[in-house]
Amino acid sequence: MSEETKNTAQEEETTETPVTEETVENEPEVVENGEAETEEIPVEDGDEEASQDDVKDSKSKASFFGKKKKEKDKFEQQIEELTDRLKRNMAEFDNFRKRTEKEKSSMYIIGAKDIVEKMLPVVDNFERGLAQAPEGDSFADGMKMIYKQLITTLDELGVKPIEAVGKEFDPNFHNAVMHVEDEEAGENIVVEEFQKGYTYKDFVVRHSMVKVAN
Repeated sequence: MSEETKNTAQEEETTETPVTEETVENEPEVVENGEAETEEIPVEDGDEEASQDDVKDSKSKASFFGKKKKEKDKFEQQIEELTDRLKRNMAEFDNFRKRTEKEKSSMYIIGAKDIVEKMLPVVDNFERGLAQAPEGDSFADGMKMIYKQLITTLDELGVKPIEAVGKEFDPNFHNAVMHVEDEEAGENIVVEEFQKGYTYKDFVVRHSMVKVAN
């Protein structure tokens, strides 16, 4: 190869390639701010199935814990109902116990009241006999001692005479068999007692038979 030919080849290599529209179109596009476009990665069928399984697993766990919570709430409600029922039964039993004790006490009082009521005529006869007994009679003095002992025993048992004369008429304790006009005594005042009344532990055994002023 001649020297002229070599120089021509070197000139061709150093000559710059002219920029044309075709070269610009063929160059890859550059994204502003230096960010390159990212290609979407396709999701494989296996990954999609795995994500669905995770969703199902989470739903099943939520359902399981929700069911457990409902069962717990149901048990707590049953415990509250049983506790309330137990409290009511205990209250009813306590009321039954108190009512039974009261009935037993009432039965005792009723029985004693009947006995006291049967003894009162004996006390009345003692009082009538002693009222007619002469003074200084030794026999009458002995009867007075027995009468005093009887009244003391009844008083210790809870038998008390009802006060009547000079008191205001009370239908709970007095039985008015006669009325009299008496301005000095006052209205509705007991002026005379025909038969003494008695109470036994705040229960009336016999009402006083009295005369009341109008």
